[in-house]
Amino acid sequence: MRFKKASQTFANFCLILLISLGLTEIIFRVYNYLNPSFIFHDNSYNRFRGKPLAPEYNFNLNSQGFKDVEFQVEKDPETFRILGLGDSFAYGVVPYDYNYYTRLEEKLKQRDYQLEIINMGIPNLSPKDYLALLVTEGLALNPDMVMVSFFIGNDFDDSQRSIWSYSYVFSFFKFLIDLQNSYEGKVIHGNLEYQDDQPTLTDEKYLQIEMGRSDLFWVENSELESQVQGAMEYLREIQELCDRQDIDLLVILIPDELQVNPNLQAKVIDAQQMNLDDFDFSLPNQYLQEELTEAEIAFLDLLPYFQGYSELEQLYKPNDSHWNIAGNELAAELIFQYLQRTPEQIEL
Repeated sequence: MRFKKASQTFANFCLILLISLGLTEIIFRVYNYLNPSFIFHDNSYNRFRGKPLAPEYNFNLNSQGFKDVEFQVEKDPETFRILGLGDSFAYGVVPYDYNYYTRLEEKLKQRDYQLEIINMGIPNLSPKDYLALLVTEGLALNPDMVMVSFFIGNDFDDSQRSIWSYSYVFSFFKFLIDLQNSYEGKVIHGNLEYQDDQPTLTDEKYLQIEMGRSDLFWVENSELESQVQGAMEYLREIQELCDRQDIDLLVILIPDELQVNPNLQAKVIDAQQMNLDDFDFSLPNQYLQEELTEAEIAFLDLLPYFQGYSELEQLYKPNDSHWNIAGNELAAELIFQYLQRTPEQIEL
């Protein structure tokens, strides 16, 4: 009898707990819909963030730890503000003056646009972090446009959703835990002198990295479709936030060097004892293009342009996988040309 009573009490407790969690989940979701909050998204990107005011070649990061000049939170009503989101490509291995976001801003300003681009690139981020950064800090800057730089080489790696993103209740508890872990930022390039033609890694180490990424381009890769869907979930959430606040969204598809460098392709294929027919180096781009088109998200795929220009000029820093100065300049020019010919979508 005593055991039966205890069991009934426990069952009632569990029922009340489930009902409470369900109601709390609904309340959090309604609140986040009306007033988007970083609490319900992973804000762990801070562990990769630059140290505020840290030296970066011949430049200093701003007080927010971004590789950009200082900016005002309040936007001039006459200024068109673009937020540049991305990982180490957006942050760049080149000095600030040569970064493609910097160069794009200069090109647009030469056309008499009253415009500013805020580069919020942070190394090692992924689509879920782009969403978190936008919600946590980006929306408060009242942007007119969000530009997401999606790196094909590794932006699929961490795109699978976790329990934290499915449940707002769990996200809230994770937020309370994360409060205990503040960030101090990191010094990334420091006072180094940038050398555009010097390799960053050894041949062996760089080959290992590109071999690890090569499965993205396997013709028989059975996981690629789910990886694309995982990334698209976050891009769609970014789109929903932008649509809700009348913000333009443009996704830039950034190719991995393995997609544009035939010599590197040959080394990777030979090291894995495979054949060229086993690979399609445009495969993830094709999947993403289909999904982005269906979602009505504007995008610019840089792959075909970089494939063509790479025959004429080195566009990636040796053994680094990031663009050199020439690669950044080409990207800035391609994005600039895209913005010029799509006035019906993007009003500058």
